[in-house]
Amino acid sequence: MHAPAIRPATPADFDAITAIYADAVLHGTATFELQPPDRAEMLRRFATLSDAGFPYLVADADGGPIGYAYAGPYRARPAYRFTVEDSVYLAPTAQGRGLGTVLLSRLIEEATGRGFRQMIAVIGDSANVASVRAHARAGFAMIGTHPAVGLKFGRWLDTVTMQRALGAGAGTVPGDR
Repeated sequence: MHAPAIRPATPADFDAITAIYADAVLHGTATFELQPPDRAEMLRRFATLSDAGFPYLVADADGGPIGYAYAGPYRARPAYRFTVEDSVYLAPTAQGRGLGTVLLSRLIEEATGRGFRQMIAVIGDSANVASVRAHARAGFAMIGTHPAVGLKFGRWLDTVTMQRALGAGAGTVPGDR
């Protein structure tokens, strides 16, 4: 596999993105979604985030996306407008090679450049050690674990919350957004 190019996602990427996410939904615990959304729904979600100014990236290697990452609103209320939540998903064949860390690092740069000040990771399943480690390497601090908040595959799952300042973080008050 060649080193992947990290670039903004386009609608043409959504056959691959939909397949990557479907695998995560059906076989993993990183997401608590139970049924994979179809391509149309994935494109709707992408358009909502892109239109609102949130970064959405793909890792492109050997002719197509093998992973993707995006930042979205952490919460809907206006006081949270400078805080984003990250999501990173990789094709099964791309896992374990450090690509998640590469995507996350680029996502941090993109979100910082767009004026966001905090990034929150809500990691599905406290047993998802690879994601916890990738976030720690990227400068995220452990905030805590919410035990047994999701039920998937017949078992209760935790979520791990981690946080990282972006740019000046809480050191200054940004202008209106």
